[in-house]
This record gives sequence, structure tokens and C-alpha cells, in this order.
Amino acid sequence: MSDSLNAPEAPRSRPAAAGESALPAPGVPVRRTRAKGEPRFPDGPSADPAGSHFERRIRSFQPRRSRVTAGQADALQRLWPTWGLDIDGQRTIDLGEMFGNDHPVVLEIGFGMGEATAQMAAAEPGINILAVDVHTPGQGNLLNLAEQQKLSNVRVGNGDAIILLREMLTEDSLDGLRVYFPDPWPKKRHHKRRLIQPEFLDLAATRLRPGALVHCATDWEPYAEQMLDVLTAHPDFENTQADGGFASRPDFRPLTRFEGQGLDKGHVVNDLLFRRVQHGDRPDRSDQSPTGA
Repeated sequence: MSDSLNAPEAPRSRPAAAGESALPAPGVPVRRTRAKGEPRFPDGPSADPAGSHFERRIRSFQPRRSRVTAGQADALQRLWPTWGLDIDGQRTIDLGEMFGNDHPVVLEIGFGMGEATAQMAAAEPGINILAVDVHTPGQGNLLNLAEQQKLSNVRVGNGDAIILLREMLTEDSLDGLRVYFPDPWPKKRHHKRRLIQPEFLDLAATRLRPGALVHCATDWEPYAEQMLDVLTAHPDFENTQADGGFASRPDFRPLTRFEGQGLDKGHVVNDLLFRRVQHGDRPDRSDQSPTGA
């Protein structure tokens, strides 16, 4: 894999004659090939931060290795040591120390290219956002946006959010959870890969303070219905909507470019706003069937 990033096309160097060293043509960028095992960004995010430390599980995400621009690569190299977090599962995070303050912390799982995350961080400087994704260009882009807009309340996590929740965060450490447009895994045989499942909510509930808001959004209607069913059935969460249905998009969630394109095509976007109940308010469902009927 080459480390040349978005370099313009240029004339190829001529073949070397016998006894002559092969030299690039004037103005042609030199392409350096990384040795096997050499990290793509030595001071940036790790390719596989958790490695083999934890058992393999069903993944709810699909890593994407698309092209990284020169600007994104520069941000990853310069800013990752300060604003980045490799989710290795090997230590417990002190969020106050990470952000340098005791402001509320919201975990965002899957942020794409980070534009909406940056907008939310700029609009609410008193809320810290720990944004997690496995998309390297998006990580670099969000770091760029945070630097350009002087957003001190953003940190970028690289790796599996399940490992972050289970191994690296303490109980009641989060004030919110945002999952916007997760992979819908539309094929029935892949539904087990969807993130919003009872087991995930069991784990998330232990890390969310009472009163914390869980906000999900999707443009895949069957997944929206499943999210609504799963969240409604979970005893640790309650719907903020009196009718028990979907919510209107709140003002704090920006309309993304991707979302706008979907709306232009007639897609229906559903938001779900659920709140973590007080620990003593968990309903007694012992007399109910497993389906909640």
C-alpha cells in the first residue's frame, strides 16, 4: 500500500538503461512503499488497537479503508497523540482527565466524516463529545475540523465501541449516547450484527447516568422499528415521547449532507429519544412474559 496521498498524476519516469539507476522524472513525486507491518500513521491511530486481547464477537460495523487526503493524514499525525484514543481495552479512562474538565460527556458511536459532530460540539461547548469510529478519513477530518474551529470538547476514539464501554469506561460515567445512522445490515441473516440489541443496551445502561439521553436516528425504516421495539422493551430506558413512538429531529442534531440527499430521494428518517431511568425506578417485570405482553 502506498503512502502517497492524493498526489496528482504525473509523467512516469523512463525505464533505466543498462547500468543506469532508475530515477524519477523531474517533478514526479517519489512514492514510498511501506514495509510489511509498518504502521500507516506512526503517531496516529492503530490499525487494530485491541488486537487479540479479547474474544472475537459479532461485529456491528464494517471497517472502511478509503483514501486519506494529505490534510487528513497531517491531522492524524499531529493531533492524534493529544486528541485521539486507541480503544485497546487495556486501561480505564478518566474522562475528566481526558477532557481537562468535569463537563458532561456524551459518547457518539459512528460519526462518518465528523461534520455533524463538529457542529454539535461548537453549539454546546459545555458538553464533551467522545466520538468513536473506525473510518480513518473521518477520524482525520474530524480532527481537522476540531483544530480549525478550536473545539476543545472533542476527542476521537478509534476501535470497537463495545470494548470501550465494557473495558475502559466506569459505571455512570456518561451523560448521553448518540448513534446516528448505524449500518442497518438489511439482509435478514445479518440482523444479528445490528448494534441496537438488548445485550448492547444492557451494557450501555451500566455506563449511563440516570437521566442520560439515548438518541438514535436511522433512515432505514425496518431498523427504526426494531430500535423502537428493543428500547421500549428494555427496563432501564423510557421513551421521552408521550405516545411511545418516534421523535421529531431535535434542534441539536444537525441535518447532514447524507441525510439531506436521502430525504430528497424520499427516505424517511426516524429519531428515537429514550432516557436512562433512575436506578430505583426500574419497573418490576417479573410477572410479565418474555415478550412483555
